Amino acid sequence: METSMTSDERAAIKGVSSLWWLWLVLGIAWAAAGLVILQFDQASVTTVGLIVGIMFLVAGIQQLALSSFAERLKWLYVVFGVLFLICGVVSLANPEDTFAAVADVLGFLFLVVGVFWLIGAFATRDVNELWWLGLISGILMIILAFWTGGQFFTEKAYVLLVFAGIWALMTGITDIVRAFQIRKLGKMV
Repeated sequence: METSMTSDERAAIKGVSSLWWLWLVLGIAWAAAGLVILQFDQASVTTVGLIVGIMFLVAGIQQLALSSFAERLKWLYVVFGVLFLICGVVSLANPEDTFAAVADVLGFLFLVVGVFWLIGAFATRDVNELWWLGLISGILMIILAFWTGGQFFTEKAYVLLVFAGIWALMTGITDIVRAFQIRKLGKMV
């Protein structure tokens, strides 16, 4: 760590790092949710809508919690936290419509993500040795977008459920890694 840190900065880092276990607990919860979601054999429309709603609520709470620790762009965490909470409430109020809406736009969402990854890959080509991973991921996501767009409603349920499970699993892994990084940072100060 830098020796030019003020005592207030050291105290702030110590305060945040003392809560490292929160990220660990959230990470374990997200990973467990992902594994449970991926275990469904026949997902009902209502189940998928409820799962998506709960995931939105948890993501909203997590974003609001992160906003209290953010030094910059705090407002961005708050905006996304509020949006996630609104989406969660709407999803839980009417899970069937939530599922239908998400399933209908799933191909479009994958297309947007794929294009974003492609642009990011080319934009970072000069400074990122692994830019080609973003390129390959973007191309695969665009292929998946067109494949998903042509699927029937029932098949979209399974695709949506798999991606909800993968999202939860990856969020859990990221939070677990972040927990130990925060703990290490606190010990270094």
